[in-house]
Amino acid sequence: MMKKASALILRRGISTFQSKLCKNDSLFRVHPSVSQALAENRPVVALESTIITHGMPYPHNLSTAKEVEAIVRAEEATPATVGVIDGKIHVGLSSEELDHLARCKSSMKVSRRDLPYVISKGLSGGTTVSATMIAAHRAGISVFVTGGIGGVHRDGENSLDISADLTELGRTPIAVVSAGVKSILDIGRTLEFLETQGVCVATYGTSKNFPAFFSPQSGFISPYQVCNPEEAAKLISSTLSLGLQSGVLLAVPIPQEHAAAGQQIEQAIQTAVTEASAKGITGRDVTPFILQKVNELTEGKSLQANIALIRNNAKVGSQIACALSKEMNKRKLRNTSDHHGKKSESDVVVIGGINVDFIAKGKTQTLLFGQTNPGSVCQSFGGVGRNIADSLSRLGYKPLFISATGADSHSDAVLNYCKHMNTSGVARLQDQSTATYCAVITESGELSLGLGDMDVHQQITEHYVSQFEKQLSSATLVCLDGNIPVSTIDYVCSVAKKHNINVWYEPTDSEKACKPFLSDAWKSLSYSSPNLAELCTMNKTLGIQTPEGESLLREVRKYLMCFRVPSTRC
Repeated sequence: MMKKASALILRRGISTFQSKLCKNDSLFRVHPSVSQALAENRPVVALESTIITHGMPYPHNLSTAKEVEAIVRAEEATPATVGVIDGKIHVGLSSEELDHLARCKSSMKVSRRDLPYVISKGLSGGTTVSATMIAAHRAGISVFVTGGIGGVHRDGENSLDISADLTELGRTPIAVVSAGVKSILDIGRTLEFLETQGVCVATYGTSKNFPAFFSPQSGFISPYQVCNPEEAAKLISSTLSLGLQSGVLLAVPIPQEHAAAGQQIEQAIQTAVTEASAKGITGRDVTPFILQKVNELTEGKSLQANIALIRNNAKVGSQIACALSKEMNKRKLRNTSDHHGKKSESDVVVIGGINVDFIAKGKTQTLLFGQTNPGSVCQSFGGVGRNIADSLSRLGYKPLFISATGADSHSDAVLNYCKHMNTSGVARLQDQSTATYCAVITESGELSLGLGDMDVHQQITEHYVSQFEKQLSSATLVCLDGNIPVSTIDYVCSVAKKHNINVWYEPTDSEKACKPFLSDAWKSLSYSSPNLAELCTMNKTLGIQTPEGESLLREVRKYLMCFRVPSTRC
């Protein structure tokens, strides 16, 4: 378990699910199936919802949405349709929620600019490409499938009518799989604008021809081409690993058997564009009007072609997502191997307690207090922080361990035992005693009495730890245990927030579990590993009513999905 967790949390360049989403979880609702898939690093495909609310009439919109999700599942990926319902952004919709959006007459078309207003008013709507990209990226989804993206409108050089989809592609690192750009737009200028935004554009298939939604050819050429899911996955993986913060557009031509009607549809589009201009229709209302008009003029052929390309995009996008999942797992293993080979000392920092433990075990089931009982006494070395650093060291890593002991025989003994660890961050204090813990247990292992002298842990102060800020700021993971002072936890979390560092909090016991939650420090946590009592303490500290029975179990599951790494203690 520890080895798998280490491999997960030590890889570079992969941001965590929590860091993207959970900091503003009051605005987001992630479907359990999506959360679980993300937690297990299985492929997930994001899907937009304006095609449901504005792209097709009911019931074609609902049946198409469900069919597309079924196609994604058939390719062994998890669908995550994104939508806004009653002011909450949903990543993954239930059947009832899909039906609600499909039937809703007052749904808004929600782009990036509309999200604050729609959320503040508690409204519902279908998310456009840009809004879906935002939600998908925050949830940790790397592949998004849609029909076609927006672009520069015809006469855009004068009107400056440019879709937010293009600027979103320039600032959100996600792969968008589409049938190119809608043919009602100025495709040439759209490709130029994407180049300016630094977006990598590639046609999927045997040709570099850039598709135009209903037609496999637009008369323009893509800069690049990928032939199969594996090539596409490597392109996406490289983009994410470089940290460019821009997206990838993969243009998938409509299947050939549905392209024959393309010429008729193109003629209908020209007619619809002329009518829209004559009627003064502009902005966000243009696309829905033209699509509806084209459907009328082609007697439904455009709708059939629309559905066909969406099905095809869903299949191709799901295959790419599966290939990407495999590619990222390969990279993770390579990175893990590199870490083992280099024995890096700066990747992980552990801050916490170091103890000398004495375990007194009676030879009888009942211990008699006030007199000597027969038994055995043994010494061991513990402390939650020390245990974590010890485990990582034995797995091949060299974490920097920051702690405090006295300058006494106990300190000599424990540091001698920890020679295999990097204990350069352990302070030996002349006027302090090394932390000791004595447990008296019965023959069966039940604790009868425990005594601890842990005062030295309060010397792991913010001032002392700040001496290691350089190592903290360059780490990929910082582990904290609940023994250290609240001010130190707050300081480390502030550094982690500034440098986007993963933080693992081991609460130690139910009384100490509350420490990061007394301030906003908890918002910088990426992982935690509480038992049930500690989890309840966290809940209560945040002012959240603690559920009971089955409700409590559901909350525990949600908690574990949020923090991604399964807890062996829950």
